[in-house]
Amino acid sequence: MKKLNWGLIGCGDISQKRVAPALRDLPECHLVAVNRARTDLAESFAREFGAKQWYADWQDLLNNKDIDAVYIATPVNLHAEQTIAAANAGKHILCEKPMAMNTQECDQMIAACKENNVKLSIAYYRHFYPVIERIKTILNSGQLGTVIMATINAFEKFDRKPGEPRYWLLEKEKSGGGPMMDFGCHRIEVLVNLLGDVTDVKSITDTIHYDRSVEDTASALIKFKAGMRGVLNVNHAIFESQDTLDIWATEGSIHVSTLNKGDLTMITSDGIATESHPPHKNVHLPHIQAFTHSVLNDTPVPVEGNEGKKITAILDLIYNR
Repeated sequence: MKKLNWGLIGCGDISQKRVAPALRDLPECHLVAVNRARTDLAESFAREFGAKQWYADWQDLLNNKDIDAVYIATPVNLHAEQTIAAANAGKHILCEKPMAMNTQECDQMIAACKENNVKLSIAYYRHFYPVIERIKTILNSGQLGTVIMATINAFEKFDRKPGEPRYWLLEKEKSGGGPMMDFGCHRIEVLVNLLGDVTDVKSITDTIHYDRSVEDTASALIKFKAGMRGVLNVNHAIFESQDTLDIWATEGSIHVSTLNKGDLTMITSDGIATESHPPHKNVHLPHIQAFTHSVLNDTPVPVEGNEGKKITAILDLIYNR
């Protein structure tokens, strides 16, 4: 079997739990090398996931000619610099979300990849959720009539102290923002995937509970080109976790009580129907697999750079930047 040789830049929480296991387990992938600032941790990570090489400096990893593609799993403020350098090194790139700190950086990333003829994809893995594909099928069938509104609540209590894992998410100069940048961007991608392009955004971002440089509470009212509205609420302070998606239309509605589980209830004049469409147990794997196939077969990649830029453009409107 033809394989794609991978390098992994960044060995944090997501890489440990999802990215590295996918690169190790997929038969079409070969994890060649990893990067982490501390050499001892880079070595132990590499040995755990079968990589033969490790680097403290990510630029040294990019100089490895055996590597065909890199997964960039670093704080958002590093995405543009590392993507541009990877493109200049001739590597295909799968970059963590959100794509960059702003659309200007997105443009630079896209231009570098085009100039070097390498592929770029942004890791909005919910694009591959079976429940999202099922909802698209239902909406495209017309059985719900005209979609009027979609609402999402995404609440995850999150508080870290300096030095603790993932604390960088609360450092504005590294993350660009709070829950809207962290996991709100995933939900924006879901809404755009289901409902199409956006024409207007109104928002409120605020710090209600925590004393920090990024918001703990954010809401966005989104107007779509097709006419419907979207309401997105994200939160770092609320005790009760939420992961909902509700779509309201003229002839019925769809309710997903936990998006990450894939349950679905549809209500129409025919009654109430329930379905289950759970995601892969490693939610990153389908995207990594699809990107790998795109590179090996030279076909268009999923969630390519311009799609990632669309989400960042909406984030720019939400944060008024």
